[in-house]
Amino acid sequence: MSPDLEPRARAEGLLWPGAAVVVLLSGGRDSVCLLDLAVRIAGAPAVTALHVDYGLRPESGEDARFCVDLCARLGVALQVVEAAAPVEGAPARGNLQAWARDLRYGKAIELAAARAADVAAGHTASDQAETVLYRLAAAPSRRALLGMAPRSGQLIRPLLSFTREETGAHCVAAGLAWRDDPSNEGDRFARNRVRGGLLPALRAVHPGAEANVVRTAQLLRDEAAVLDEVVRTALAGRDRIELDHLRALPGALARLIVVRLAEDAAGTLVPRAASRTQEILALDAQRPWTALDVGDGVRAVVEDGVLRMEAG
Repeated sequence: MSPDLEPRARAEGLLWPGAAVVVLLSGGRDSVCLLDLAVRIAGAPAVTALHVDYGLRPESGEDARFCVDLCARLGVALQVVEAAAPVEGAPARGNLQAWARDLRYGKAIELAAARAADVAAGHTASDQAETVLYRLAAAPSRRALLGMAPRSGQLIRPLLSFTREETGAHCVAAGLAWRDDPSNEGDRFARNRVRGGLLPALRAVHPGAEANVVRTAQLLRDEAAVLDEVVRTALAGRDRIELDHLRALPGALARLIVVRLAEDAAGTLVPRAASRTQEILALDAQRPWTALDVGDGVRAVVEDGVLRMEAG
């Protein structure tokens, strides 16, 4: 029996009747499920789909044609973007997956801006568990355990409480086919190795391992909101703090403040900031100016006894 996902998706409050939304449509089961739910809840006229053909697989053209047929069936406007992969060996930021992600979200934001719409991604609870485990292994920090948020600015994730099995069952019940990407099953990418190796091993330890990881991330996000408020109060709206004041605070709070200042300066996560806290606290506040590299293009600067972060 298939899960009745529509009432649960409505209850999440991320999709609304008549609210414009751009759906990232790869053609896989999760994105097909998301598109169908968006049509059911927001209505077809409010939904626009975006498919990016990266040209990385011989069958990518078939994926695009599938998306064209699916959107025609559901009465949804579709924009297909053809992209050329970066030349091998050419300097580029990040890896191939990062390039594809940046391109996809960049195009989606452009499309959403023209429609005053949100951008909906088909991340599921299964993806959430993989994300938490991957980040914990690759960049251990408190934020690594928070996983993905249901809403991050314009980006919404209406499927975040559904498993991959549930989205597949929804598609089957709705009579909707999907496309499988063979690259998701290989071990070339680290995320695939988490999916194919680590998660099955954890399920062998406890059948509820995946759900427990997701639930833990949800609880930590709730608690993080409280901690963030404590940090905001300590900073009192400033982007700097007296080093002597920082030293007088409990160690955990001082570390959170250092991380917040570093992330605000960088505009992104700075995984190594927390581990540099003790070195920052040890800087000489009596010197007119001193600095310390905290990684990821950010440095801590102490000037006249006041700590701030700079992105370079």
